[in-house]
Amino acid sequence: MSIWDKTAVAADGSPGEAQDDGVLTVAQAVELANGKLKTIPRITIIGEVSGFKGPWGQRGHCYFAIKDEDAALQCRIWGGVYQRRSFDLENGQKVQFTGRFDVYKAKGELAFIADSFSMVGEGLLRQQVDALARKLRGEGLMDESRKRPIPAFCERVAVVTSLSGAVIDDVKQTLQRRNPFVEIICVGAKVQGEGAPEELIEGLARAAAIKPAPDCILLVRGGGSYEDLMAFNDEALARAVAACPLPVVTGIGHEPDNSICDMVSDRRMSTPTAAAESVAPARKDLVELLAARAERLQACASGLVSEASADLDAAQERASRAMGNRLDRLQTALDAVASRPVLTKPTASLEQRVFELDRAEERLQDAGGRVPAAFTAALDRLSPRLANASAGALGSRRHALSLMSSRLSAVSGGIVEKPAAKLAESAAKLEALSPLKVLARGYSIAYNGDEVATSISDFVPGGVLSVRLADGRVYGTVNKVEGTASAVPTGKKG
Repeated sequence: MSIWDKTAVAADGSPGEAQDDGVLTVAQAVELANGKLKTIPRITIIGEVSGFKGPWGQRGHCYFAIKDEDAALQCRIWGGVYQRRSFDLENGQKVQFTGRFDVYKAKGELAFIADSFSMVGEGLLRQQVDALARKLRGEGLMDESRKRPIPAFCERVAVVTSLSGAVIDDVKQTLQRRNPFVEIICVGAKVQGEGAPEELIEGLARAAAIKPAPDCILLVRGGGSYEDLMAFNDEALARAVAACPLPVVTGIGHEPDNSICDMVSDRRMSTPTAAAESVAPARKDLVELLAARAERLQACASGLVSEASADLDAAQERASRAMGNRLDRLQTALDAVASRPVLTKPTASLEQRVFELDRAEERLQDAGGRVPAAFTAALDRLSPRLANASAGALGSRRHALSLMSSRLSAVSGGIVEKPAAKLAESAAKLEALSPLKVLARGYSIAYNGDEVATSISDFVPGGVLSVRLADGRVYGTVNKVEGTASAVPTGKKG
């Protein structure tokens, strides 16, 4: 009989200790079962993660169940194993686990202890796609700064997709409905299965080589399973989309789907129809946009005109003010020059000099008369004092005084004579320069109104003139003006 067929019970029906006849305790039974399980080699199980908890505590152990449609099995992953993971476990993932069975003695629970795990099926594909996305994002292919703007009004659109599906018809109908003036260029390519990425890359190259070049390229396909859309997660195709010389708009699958090509394209739309709508605004939208831009242009032009007008008015005001200030300064300077005595009264400076010379002559004559009188008075005052001095002392001093008196008389005469002579000489020069003296010698001055005439051009026949002589003025009318070959002086002998 096998040990699995024996039972261990006491006389009263309760569990008892191990007996010689093969009855086991619970611990022995658990140990026996665990030993049998350890004889099972390492196995690989595929199942769905459920009830995931972890990493727990400092050790980082993870506890969860793996299940399929018919069964479930408790599973544990120790912290050291989970730290070496390539992805995080989450509920609902389909994962392949490799390990051994074990029994937890304290609770008698059977568990599968996994020492390695990896994604399978769609989960593996998603893991590979995520790794590729991180790689391309690190290279900057998904940066918003490198995405090119799509023209608001596309006139030529190239569509790269399968020509046998319903997608191409939907795109054509959408473009024709929204803007019938858009030219559509269709480039056929496989969108799933073996060789699809290569055909799509070739289709992008053909679309980019079209002349004249389209405004943008639509890369589209309809919905499908994750595996059906894997062609658009191909690294070579993603790099071709990023390197395409024309802007690329993607519409792959449905709203939840998001491929690598969507991430690197210049614009990602949720569906092929949405992609077509984004590059062909409706006619109503175009009319509204044009009206709004016309309004903005008019407002901008009005603003520019108003600003320019205000600047012109300000400049005109500044110029007028500057010109007025400049004219005022010039008028002030002209008035100052015109008010000078040399212009208002030409003889004023000579008369002033004559007056100053007369005053100087009077001062010199007055000084020449006062000096001898002062010395004489001083001598008269000293004579009584000298008479009272001793005869011997006064004799010598009288002689010296006589000599000094003689010298003083001689010196005072010289002092008076030189200034008097110079004054007479200056008076003679002044008299010679005086206009009145010139008039006394027989000359005259001609006037045109109140102005002194210096040329015959100051007179015209029939005009009035006046002539100043030494003893008065003569008034007359000009009968004839006649020039000479040489210069004619301003004043001429009467």
